Amino acid sequence: MYSSVQERLIHLHHCRSVGWKTIDRLLRIDPSLSSIFSLPYSALASMLSISREQYSLFFQDLHSFAIQSMIKTYKDKNIHIITVFDDYYPKWLKHIFEPPWVLYAKGNIAWLSFPKMISIVGTRQPTNEGIRALRTLLPPLIEEGWLIVSGLALGIDAAAHEIAIEHKGKTIAVIAGGIGHIYPKQNRGLAERLMRDHLIISEYPPHTKPQKWQFPLRNRIISGLSLGTVVIQAKEKSGSLITASLALEQGRDVFAVPGSIFLEQASGTNYLIQQGAKLVRSAQDIIDEFTYLFPDG
Repeated sequence: MYSSVQERLIHLHHCRSVGWKTIDRLLRIDPSLSSIFSLPYSALASMLSISREQYSLFFQDLHSFAIQSMIKTYKDKNIHIITVFDDYYPKWLKHIFEPPWVLYAKGNIAWLSFPKMISIVGTRQPTNEGIRALRTLLPPLIEEGWLIVSGLALGIDAAAHEIAIEHKGKTIAVIAGGIGHIYPKQNRGLAERLMRDHLIISEYPPHTKPQKWQFPLRNRIISGLSLGTVVIQAKEKSGSLITASLALEQGRDVFAVPGSIFLEQASGTNYLIQQGAKLVRSAQDIIDEFTYLFPDG
């Protein structure tokens, strides 16, 4: 059916009712995944801790020719598939808790191996001061060879991608849902540019529609790709602070731009600084933290 563990993993990744832990269990049972496709219904069922209904869907998909056909169409659509076993899989991402088994990418996949990545996140409702901070911080970072990672959301994320493009830098967008369902709709034009000249990645097959629960999981990839995460304007309860928290859990640096105590969009960044994030006044404050890794700039 398939000739490599990568191909078998990609098929498994398309099966319904299969999460990260189920794939992990199957890889522990058979690291090559070759026997999984030939085991009888009852034998395979006894190995998995999922309900009868879930298992029925999984077994059906495991032997689905439609899934095999769907996967073959990705190449024609210029969609790349990178598994955790591939050389192109991002180095730093491998070290996070439950790294994605598979990434689906459209654009320049060579950038997944780029050594200098920094994540930029923030509110969907930035003030003029927030955008001004972005325009102050990003150009020097880009000039120093940093690739900008963000989440294609409205506000700070989209502006970070736009500024990277404007200054002829490199940028990667990590999305929830599949590449075939860009969210939000307002950023479809930006997404098209990124897929053509930069890179968009997702841990979900292209046909997957975005769901609320996928966004926090998406955030762990944003922080996991990068050496550090910069938060530019965020409320205290926000996805940006979740990303910052995940970055800390992953052992990465967290930076925050301070703001007025009267500004709601600064409450989260000020809180992060209070908790030990590095206060950022200029791009040099970020660059200085990584001179031990890149002494020559």
